[in-house]
Amino acid sequence: MVNQNKQQQFQKLQTILNELPWYVDEYINHKLRKLSTASLFNYCHDYKIFFTWMINEQLASCSIKDIPIERLEQMTVLEIESFLNYLHYQLNNKELTVNRKLSALKSLFNYLQNIAETPDLKPYLNRNVMAKIEFNEVKDSMETKATKMEGKILLGDEYEKFRLFVANDYGDLNKENKKLLNFHQLNKERDTAIVSLILGSGLRLSELIGIELDDIDFKKYCVRVIRKGNKEQFVYFSQVAMADLQEYLAVRTAKYNVDKNEKALFVSGPTGPKVKSRRLKARAVENLIEKYATAFGKPSLSVHKLRHSFATRYHAEINDVPKLRRQLGHSSIQTTMIYTHIKNDDLKIAVDKMDMPKEQID
Repeated sequence: MVNQNKQQQFQKLQTILNELPWYVDEYINHKLRKLSTASLFNYCHDYKIFFTWMINEQLASCSIKDIPIERLEQMTVLEIESFLNYLHYQLNNKELTVNRKLSALKSLFNYLQNIAETPDLKPYLNRNVMAKIEFNEVKDSMETKATKMEGKILLGDEYEKFRLFVANDYGDLNKENKKLLNFHQLNKERDTAIVSLILGSGLRLSELIGIELDDIDFKKYCVRVIRKGNKEQFVYFSQVAMADLQEYLAVRTAKYNVDKNEKALFVSGPTGPKVKSRRLKARAVENLIEKYATAFGKPSLSVHKLRHSFATRYHAEINDVPKLRRQLGHSSIQTTMIYTHIKNDDLKIAVDKMDMPKEQID
């Protein structure tokens, strides 16, 4: 599913690669078929931080692009530990963020030592300092992470309340503000469909904005998306999401002046008389969710938290971790397991009933 958004991400990746050494470019191209361009861009951003730090610390006396591969082979454990301390204490990166940046560096160094080959079949690096560096120990347990997440997602009847708030109540709340009211009247079907689809499927933001009209199977209630690692998958969504999608599609062409060649499902309005509607961007979706969440009284909500909300509800009702893993597109089941630690009020009620006299339970 080639689309404008993917092409833009690829161009961003190429732009930052032009600032980095040749061996990083080679590594990224090695990974291009396995990871999304967004993930690889984040890798490159981490590498740029690392190489900039090297120059600032006078560990290399050249531009970032010209840092020789031999200098990486000469890196010491103390130098790497100093870089990690810089991330933690000067850039105020949390332990998980430091671990992520370290993981990106470990992956690069591993490629240079164990995968890449010179013309005479020798490794690029004979010595890999990153193999000696351990990750930070993250102290939060699954239960702690789940508890932190619990207050930031939708639970119980909040799912439908938030959906109805986007569809109707936000307009009622702002009926005295003509600008906000008119904007809501224009976009309420689209915005409700977006919220409903995430809450009814658990799609990621990148997957949502990449959907095209032909990707939807209206008979099977599923949509074709490109998941992390450029894997194609058909993801099921709820009947409520289907109803909201159809309501949006009924007004999509008229409200957004959509060109017949525009295949994007979710579009933004034209910005001028000669400008056609175009695919809705990720940042626009983030902004609209933030707007509704703040007005709803739950400002911590985000696109990703709506995904978490779906996963929590799915686990509570279906209780099938392998199926949930597939639905969410997780590569590791450990990532999915966090939802098994979020409180389930139904379980609490069942346990409470164990202490009641039988006649009260009936």
